[in-house]
Amino acid sequence: MLCSRCQHFAAAPGGTLCDNCAAVAAASPGGLPVAPPIGGAPLHPPHGHAWLRSPVGLGKAAAALLGLVIATDLFAIWTDFTMYDVTGRIADGDISAAVLRQADHADSLYSTAGVVQTSALIATVVVYLIWFQRVRVNAEVFNPFGHSMKRGWTCWSWFTPIVNFWFPRRIMVDIWDASSPGQRARSHGLVNTWWTLWVVAFLADRAGFNSYRKAETAQELQDASVQILFADVTDIAAAVLAILVVLRLTRMQNEKAHQGPVPVGV
Repeated sequence: MLCSRCQHFAAAPGGTLCDNCAAVAAASPGGLPVAPPIGGAPLHPPHGHAWLRSPVGLGKAAAALLGLVIATDLFAIWTDFTMYDVTGRIADGDISAAVLRQADHADSLYSTAGVVQTSALIATVVVYLIWFQRVRVNAEVFNPFGHSMKRGWTCWSWFTPIVNFWFPRRIMVDIWDASSPGQRARSHGLVNTWWTLWVVAFLADRAGFNSYRKAETAQELQDASVQILFADVTDIAAAVLAILVVLRLTRMQNEKAHQGPVPVGV
């Protein structure tokens, strides 16, 4: 029988709640299974009430949409090469009617690539942030005292200028540590590599877009296409690693939840 509270994990023998929800129900007034210090009163969780919910479905959806982002980036790379080729011919002095038609076609492809990339990115961001919020709350159940950022930053940190270059990574690392099996945190190598590539891709995309927007000659357009090509390739690498991060963290949380209540450090 499924737990009557979370509707995800199996209820404990002879009961209606799974082990985790039973621990939450027996928790302090804050709603979390927080161990009290020796001879002291129960500690209240610093981030409010937290509860376990399965991240599996959202994790799969986020990974699938990141795959869609990769597909749109591949299409964009093709348009990058098309633009690079035609602008190179124009820069070399070929201004025949056929080349000019190809230039118009390349420009149309660029616009189309921008639309499909933006559409895929918006859909991915929405699902990814819902998943990110869920794994953060789950991580608070595993270890309510292991998070340096308040829960509200989980989503807003991505959109706040300047801090969006390190707050999301810090939140992800805290979630990663809390979700690691047992009391031993796993290496942050995958998270750090993904984050580095994401920042590089973000900055390269902004630089390439500005160069393309300001370009007035065929040579400037060709140079801008090289910058955008680099941004698209880097974005693919970052998206591949993002998929690995999502799937691994989702699996870690699912496995840890099935292990039952874990001791919480104070």
